[in-house]
Amino acid sequence: MLIRVEIPVDAPGIDSLLRRAFGRDIEADLVHRLREDGLLTLGIVATDDEGGVIGYAAFSPVWIDGEDCQWVGLAPLAVDAAYRRQGIAQQLIYEGLDTLNEFSYRAVVVLGEPGYYSRCGFTPAARSRLHCRWPGAEAAFQLFTLAEDALDGVSGQVEFAEPFNQAAL
Repeated sequence: MLIRVEIPVDAPGIDSLLRRAFGRDIEADLVHRLREDGLLTLGIVATDDEGGVIGYAAFSPVWIDGEDCQWVGLAPLAVDAAYRRQGIAQQLIYEGLDTLNEFSYRAVVVLGEPGYYSRCGFTPAARSRLHCRWPGAEAAFQLFTLAEDALDGVSGQVEFAEPFNQAAL
């Protein structure tokens, strides 16, 4: 298995993985729209020995009360069913965090299972006076800071890229 930054030839495999992993088209269509609109900040893939995509993590820009603070959102994250429970998702997250840190991004937010993401170092965003537009998402909305001062003067609503608002997640 190899974990690396996605390249254009990976797009069909990513699309297929997302449709299989979620059992619907929404996440694959979302990534397609993000890519088309130039809003895919980073994609990390896990590939098998034949180069097939078995895992994927996408990162796209977010804004806090309309301001670009050099933050990104993690979504979607998927691992093929045959490869789950092997730590691949966590490796995808860590590779993404390391790469984003290298490019001076300041923080990452995610809307996901608190128990899982807390093991990866994410904390509740509400503790930092941050929230998202989706009602009832307080517990699932989490934050990972990459820069020590990422939270200085930052609070309010975190807004995901427009394709997220169009997706019926």
